[in-house]
Amino acid sequence: MRDLIAIGGSTAVKRWGFVAMHAAIAAAFMFMLQRFFMNASQETSLLWALFFAVCAAGLAYKQSIR
Repeated sequence: MRDLIAIGGSTAVKRWGFVAMHAAIAAAFMFMLQRFFMNASQETSLLWALFFAVCAAGLAYKQSIR
């Protein structure tokens, strides 16, 4: 762990923080949309939220390594 900090750990932390934030916001948005606006069941809403979180994390990661 010390090697990451010495090499530029703050950059790595910022990158993974950005990816996690992007995934969390996408999951929350999709859950709210499915659950409250489209009246889907809780299980369906959670499944869609998980799917969108994974996709959003992948996109954010691809953007962060550019």
